[in-house]
Amino acid sequence: MNQESIQQLLQRFPLFKDLTDQEIQPIVHIAKHHTYRLGTHIFMQGDPLTNVYFIHHGAIKIYRTDTQGKEQIVNILKDGQMFPHQGFFRKGNYPAHAQVMEEAELIYIPIRSFEDFLVKHPQVCIKIFRILGDKIVDLQNRLEEQILHNTYEQIILLLIRLAKNHGEQLDDEQYCIKTQFTNRDLANMIGSSRETVSRTLTYLKKKALINTDESGNFILNIEQLKEEIFN
Repeated sequence: MNQESIQQLLQRFPLFKDLTDQEIQPIVHIAKHHTYRLGTHIFMQGDPLTNVYFIHHGAIKIYRTDTQGKEQIVNILKDGQMFPHQGFFRKGNYPAHAQVMEEAELIYIPIRSFEDFLVKHPQVCIKIFRILGDKIVDLQNRLEEQILHNTYEQIILLLIRLAKNHGEQLDDEQYCIKTQFTNRDLANMIGSSRETVSRTLTYLKKKALINTDESGNFILNIEQLKEEIFN
């Protein structure tokens, strides 16, 4: 991909869209484009932190593993998002694994060069801090869910969050979650078991609170799911 195409892609990201052609050139010159196949690991937890990545297209799973190899999914990232969300202005390692869930087109930039760019363009640095702040709030909300809600309610709240973040709104009430998540994926997002998630989804289907389309995508009504928890 030539530099003109990379510039056009970068300027679609909120971080860069307000920059002039002249301002964005230092990033364009060092940015690289790559397509990653399904299942590919972009980096592993503990690898030296070298690049920051921007998702043009696809889905990336960010997850951690403990000493027993148990997986905890931290985030699912899609088009227009960046990762990692920590490690700026300090030496260190990637805090988690990054794996491709849907074939992904990424632009990546050496993180130290990106830091130099941020120093010279404080308006972009402010946007980075806002993104990091949003991630902190999201993690706080999820921690609160684990403290205040039982597993059944946590699974419902997870479905609501996935619908908002990854779903397509079908009408005023219904959402379709297009990204294919296995029961194990869902369990690893909240620290539950695959069997518990499977039983809960079956129960929710019997109560007509969720359905699946012919492709296996979840169809759900957010307001009805909220009523199941809070009424």
